[in-house]
Amino acid sequence: MEMTPRMKQILQRLLQESAAVSVKYLAEQIGVSRRTVQRELESVSASLKDYDLAFVSKTGVGIWLEGSRKEKERLLAALSAGDDYDVSNREERRKRLVLEILKEKGLRKLFYYSSKFEVSEATVSADLEAVEGWLARYGLFVIRKPGSGISIEGSEESYRRAIRAFIDENLDTDIMREVYGEDGYDLSSYRVLKKGNIGQILNNDIVKRVMVCLTNLDHDRVLTLTENSYVGLVIHISIAINRIRKNEVMEYDVNWKQDITRDEDYELAEKIVQKLEQEFAIDIPKVEVSYICLHLKGAKHEKIQWSEDAQMQLENKKLQQLVNEMIDAYDKKQAYLLKQDDGFIQGLLAHLQPTLIRLVYGMSIQNPVLEDIKVTYPEMYRRCEDVAAVLEGYTGKKVPEQEIGFLTVHFGAAMVRLEGRKEKIRKVQVGVICSSGIGISRLMASKLEKVFHGRMQLTAYGKYEVTPYVMSRTDFFISSIPIEQPDIPVVFVNPLLNEEDIDNIRHMITKYERMPKKQKEADEFSMQLEEINLVASQINTVIKYMDLFRVDNRISFGELLIAIGEKMSPYSDCQEMIREDLLRREQIASQVFAEFGFALFHARTKGVMRPAFSICMTKDLAPFANPYFKGIGIVFVMLAPVDANAKLNGDIMGYISSMLIEEYEFLELVGKGDKEEIRTALSRSLKKYFHKYIGSFTG
Repeated sequence: MEMTPRMKQILQRLLQESAAVSVKYLAEQIGVSRRTVQRELESVSASLKDYDLAFVSKTGVGIWLEGSRKEKERLLAALSAGDDYDVSNREERRKRLVLEILKEKGLRKLFYYSSKFEVSEATVSADLEAVEGWLARYGLFVIRKPGSGISIEGSEESYRRAIRAFIDENLDTDIMREVYGEDGYDLSSYRVLKKGNIGQILNNDIVKRVMVCLTNLDHDRVLTLTENSYVGLVIHISIAINRIRKNEVMEYDVNWKQDITRDEDYELAEKIVQKLEQEFAIDIPKVEVSYICLHLKGAKHEKIQWSEDAQMQLENKKLQQLVNEMIDAYDKKQAYLLKQDDGFIQGLLAHLQPTLIRLVYGMSIQNPVLEDIKVTYPEMYRRCEDVAAVLEGYTGKKVPEQEIGFLTVHFGAAMVRLEGRKEKIRKVQVGVICSSGIGISRLMASKLEKVFHGRMQLTAYGKYEVTPYVMSRTDFFISSIPIEQPDIPVVFVNPLLNEEDIDNIRHMITKYERMPKKQKEADEFSMQLEEINLVASQINTVIKYMDLFRVDNRISFGELLIAIGEKMSPYSDCQEMIREDLLRREQIASQVFAEFGFALFHARTKGVMRPAFSICMTKDLAPFANPYFKGIGIVFVMLAPVDANAKLNGDIMGYISSMLIEEYEFLELVGKGDKEEIRTALSRSLKKYFHKYIGSFTG
């Protein structure tokens, strides 16, 4: 059964509903327009041909799937078996590339990955370069062999560490608990897991049997593991079992420390291995005992437990005393306030349990952000060296830099919260500038939203849109181009935003979020009135001068552009500018949308002095005959002048564009060809935009 990813989403949603639903509701749940859902539903019957199910649509009631529960479950299973994802999501696509590399180390050509991900080989090559650093961190190196493909070089130990890290970064323990919880195997939750990144690596049968083995041991060192540590142990063992069954046994590393003390953890690891050998009828190398032992030693527990050989019984009260002394060592003046931060205390206690075990047993830990911590937070790191001295006094062991780095993270987060409680922090108003206001600035804004989400309100502007009103309500600007206003605070950046740019922006945000709002309320209200008046005027212009004209059915694209120019302006020079600007925009990417049944020709042009919206149709309201128009019957024309109101005009025209796609009733009304009815509907829709715009000043 061939289905589009969107059709699968629609059917999955309908299967979850117990009663009829509206198309609008369905569209909202999926996150697409109602028109998109309606278009997909036209082929829903063909998608259900292999099932004894019927798609039912009843006016005034809604839509639903009719059929037996058994057939619905069969369809749901088929839908869930797929592996759909958004190929345009670069981060997700690169995760999938890492996943493919980890699943199979054999040679693969770029064409294999480009076909699988539905992107070009050049895109795959760029993705590969982006993930090489991540792989190298775990000792895996990409080797390109011209004509034969790509291979990964690295030890089996490195390979497993990379898989373990990938799982750690993508693991959802809530789903793991739902799938393999005490209430039994949850099929619906397992489908979610299986479709995700982790489900592609894990073998369901192995995971369940490993968990049974661990449960049957009934050992305190296993039962007291935190959820994350328990899931980590299960995954570690499951990967090892899967590799052993494939005869991919880990190589011995002569440099690896083999003389681990035979203590309680080692004996427990041996018992686990014995159970696993019985369960899976395999021989497990001794090296796996050592690795399981290390995992147990470094894991977090609900309550701290020490091996009897270590002769260290540290009760919770003593551990609390240790935490208090560590806080005093960090900052005696702020110690009292830090001790009131319950989240910090609980987090530090949980972190200390495996930390103390690692120190006592001399176990090392990697800290990939250590150098960044030392450079970015030098004073906090120095204070945590004093904290580490307290730990050294308790354990008699030197605390490595890596552990000090992790302590810095805990104390640093607590200090940020403390400072935040002391100061009144507000959201900073930031303008992002580029030459047009619609290109690279929006790209930068997207990245900044991810880095500084919640700390600032971003607005994109063209270089000529920074008016006195805009400056009055903006704290500072970020620009990738030179700007003429010398008096405004601005951070000049590389369009792709490097680390130095991000750091400079962070300093500006920190500065302004602690300052009162820039504009006095009285002055701001006056400026708001002026802007509202301008918006009302522009909207009124669009509605008042909206036009509908008809042309011959056989008209060509070039002839239509001439006709549009003549209709939109009485001046020959302006007509030619309109024609040239529309042609230039169409040559970039065709604006004829056969799937929606219309074309949307739009441009910023010096050929008009005001924003303009018009509709062109054939004389008999039938589709255009010329093949260029792909069978459409309506052409919408939107023109905006080249002036200081580019952003406002763009927002209004953008709202109309969304309306054309999302409000199917408007498109049906246009198809009837009644100019005044269309004007009334346009006015009604833009009234909503105006009310929303006014609301933005009081929100």
